[in-house]
Amino acid sequence: MASSVSLRGYGDLLRRSPNFRRVWVAQLISGCGDWFYSVAIYTLLLELTGRAESVAWAAILQILPMMLMGPMAGVVNDRLSRRKVMLVSDLVRAALAPCMLLITRPEHIWLLYLILALEIGTAAFFEAGRNAILPSLIRREDLVSANALGSTTWSLTVTLGSALGGVAVAYFGRPTVFIANSLSFLASAWFVFRIRAFERHLAGRRMEPWTDAISFRPVIEGFAYMIRDWRLAILLTLKFGLGIMGARVVLVTILGSREFIVRGDPALGMAMLLAFQGAGSVLGPLLLGQRITKSESAMRLAVLGGYFGAGCGYILFSQTLSVPLAGLFLVLAHSGAALVWVCSTTLLHFKTDHRYLGRVFAADMGLFMATASVSTYCMGQVLDMGVSGRIGALWLGCAMFGPALIWAVSVQRFRRDDAAAGQGT
Repeated sequence: MASSVSLRGYGDLLRRSPNFRRVWVAQLISGCGDWFYSVAIYTLLLELTGRAESVAWAAILQILPMMLMGPMAGVVNDRLSRRKVMLVSDLVRAALAPCMLLITRPEHIWLLYLILALEIGTAAFFEAGRNAILPSLIRREDLVSANALGSTTWSLTVTLGSALGGVAVAYFGRPTVFIANSLSFLASAWFVFRIRAFERHLAGRRMEPWTDAISFRPVIEGFAYMIRDWRLAILLTLKFGLGIMGARVVLVTILGSREFIVRGDPALGMAMLLAFQGAGSVLGPLLLGQRITKSESAMRLAVLGGYFGAGCGYILFSQTLSVPLAGLFLVLAHSGAALVWVCSTTLLHFKTDHRYLGRVFAADMGLFMATASVSTYCMGQVLDMGVSGRIGALWLGCAMFGPALIWAVSVQRFRRDDAAAGQGT
C-alpha cells in the first residue's frame, strides 16, 4: 500500500524506510543551516553597501553555480555512488561556511561572493544525488509522498532556518550563525554516512573510465533522452517557469528591512516574511496532497492551479500594508508554488528511466536556476532604480500568469493524447 500525502503518510514512510529517514534528516539539518545564514548575509550586505543590487548578486550566486554545475552534478551522480557524492558535498560545505567570518569590510564583498559560489556549486552535487537516490530507498508507489515530504521539508527549513537565523543575528551576532551553519553540514554528513542503499545505476559501470564522468558525451545523451518525448520535455519547463519567483529573495530583503521591520530590527522583518513563505510551501502539499496525487491528470491540473495561486498571491501581497494580510497572501502564493514543485518532480520520477535520473534532475534544476538568476538580477536593478518593492511584487505576480497559460495549452494536448490512447486500446 502506498503512503499518502498527509502527516500520517509521512510518518508511515519514515518508519518503514530507515535509509529514506536518514536522507530526510540530512536534508532537514543542512537546509536549516542554509537559511540560517542567508539572513545574516543579506543584512551584512545591506549594511556594507545599502544597495538591493548587492543582495541580488548574493541571491544569484546562491543559485547560478547550481545551474552551471548541474549537468556535471548529474553526470557524477549517474556514474558514482550518490551516497558518497552527497557525503563529500556536506564535508566541503562544512569547511567553506566558517570562511564567512573573514568578511568585515566593503572591500571583502568579493570574497563573500566567491564563498557563496563555491558552496552552492558544491550543493548542486548534493541535491542531484538526493533526488536521484530516492528510488533506491523506497518503493515506486511511495515516490509521491517522498517528493511531497521533500518539498515540505525544504519549506520547513525556510521557516525554521530564516526565523531562527533572524533571531540569532539580532541577539547573538553573525559569527554564531556562520559557525552553526558549518556544524549543520557536519551533522548532515553523519546521517548520509549511515545510509545503506543498493544503487542500481552502478551495475555494469564500475569499470568505466573516470573521463566519461567529466566529458560532455553523457550530458548529450541525457538531453537526447529528454527531448525525444514531448511529454518529458514539457515537464522540464515547469520549474523553468517557477524560477520567476526567484526575485522574491530581493523583495523580502528590501520590504522586510524597510516596511515590515519587527521591533526595529531588519533581520527580524526579513525572517518574518521568509517564514510566511515557508509556511505556505508547507501547507500547500499537506492540505491538498491527497487530492492532487490521485492521478497524473490531477497533478497536471494542480500545476495549473498552483501557478495561478502564486500569481494572485503576490498581486494581493503588493496591495496590503497589514502584516496579517501580507502573511496570508504570501502563504497563498507559496502554497501554489509548492504544488507546482511537488507535481513536476513526481511526474519526472514517473516518466524517467533510472539510468538518467541524475542528469534529468540536474537539467531540471538548471532550467529553474537560469530563470531564477535572471529574475533576481532584474528585480535588484529595478528596485535600485527607484521602483518600490510593492510594485516589484505586483510585477512578479503578473509574470506568473505567463507559464500558467503555457501549461494550460499543454494540459489540453495531454488530454487529447490520453483520449487518443484510450480509443486505440
